[in-house]
Amino acid sequence: MTSANILVHTRLLVPMRKACARNPPSRLQNQSRRISTSRRCRDVMPAWVIDKYGSNDVLRFTRNASFPSITYPNEVMVKVFAAGLNPLDVSMRGGYGAATLSMKRDPLSISRSGSEFPLILGRDVSGVIMECGLGVKYFQERDEVWAAIPPWKQGSLAEFVVLSANEISWKPKSLSHTEAAAMPYVAATAWSALVNTGGLSKDNCGNKRILILGGSGGVGTFAIQLLKAWGAHVTVTCSQNAEQFVRGLGADHVVDYTDGPVDVSLSGLEKRRLTSSSALFRFDLILDNVGGDTERWALGLLKPWSGSKYVTLVTPFMQNTDRLGVADGMMQTAATVASKALKHLLRGVHYRWGFFAPSGPALDEIRDMVDKGQIRPVVEETFSFCQVPQAFQKLEKGHARGKTVVRVSTGGT
Repeated sequence: MTSANILVHTRLLVPMRKACARNPPSRLQNQSRRISTSRRCRDVMPAWVIDKYGSNDVLRFTRNASFPSITYPNEVMVKVFAAGLNPLDVSMRGGYGAATLSMKRDPLSISRSGSEFPLILGRDVSGVIMECGLGVKYFQERDEVWAAIPPWKQGSLAEFVVLSANEISWKPKSLSHTEAAAMPYVAATAWSALVNTGGLSKDNCGNKRILILGGSGGVGTFAIQLLKAWGAHVTVTCSQNAEQFVRGLGADHVVDYTDGPVDVSLSGLEKRRLTSSSALFRFDLILDNVGGDTERWALGLLKPWSGSKYVTLVTPFMQNTDRLGVADGMMQTAATVASKALKHLLRGVHYRWGFFAPSGPALDEIRDMVDKGQIRPVVEETFSFCQVPQAFQKLEKGHARGKTVVRVSTGGT
């Protein structure tokens, strides 16, 4: 798989401490909430930061990172018990998406260039709410929560993080903080691609045939479990040494992408199992975590004129804005996606780009599925908080199966 594929799949976790379990109330249940202030005045905290973009040597541990504060009424402050680091963080460390993310942080360009530093990385968090803004209705202090942190916000490789109440959800009761931090970012990404963009739901998946290109990484492994829980027939591509792993997650068909052209293997696999016309064994939706030349042949595997969709998570949006600037990059991106969508629409299939979207309500539904045993996190390896640079190095090297999760437990530095 390409390096772009790795950016979607492999993941890294950083657990901090254990907390008392709490029964998560319903998001829709109205609860009394105590309005509080910090028990003691603090203006610094320990964190891993970067002061400029670059390689692994820009990572710096400090005990004097700025203490976050609640700015808006709908925000909460979370004490980090476990934090997740994705390959996206490795790319962001090198400056990936800097132009777009800077615009999102400062849309009026009031701040000077480089105002995002010192920057804290980490896209997943599991922890405990320490303080709530005045407008927060459904959470209160000491609630155990998990969340996927938007890349334009300060991350979770720190003692505390401030998030919108719309971005968090109660942590699954069946998972530890470490296990919980394995899931939010890839879960939110897969949910956005399959549900928001692909139009899938538990009510319409029963007769769907889904193809996941790059099924052994973080997004792929979550998508397999989600789709199987909803009753879909799932075919995945992965390397041979990941075949048993993805079958264990529920994949119905597995194609080894190292064993010749994938499109030929997919067609051959289905033709051996079905004797009816080719239109019957094409797919209703393809989720592409690989990119590269897959667009050249993948859309030909969709059922034409039946509402079938190709959704790719590997897009040139960030590269365009980094290379051309925000305005020109967005124009180039719009032209590219519009031309491709029109070209394939004339052939009877829908072409779409998928993106990560933070969503507390989505995590609510995922939490319920986790507690029912329908979805489980994939966790393999542990690093201590003082080993965060080594964890970045592990992610940079990649993994043969593309599914390894590295947990980082906090023990001080």
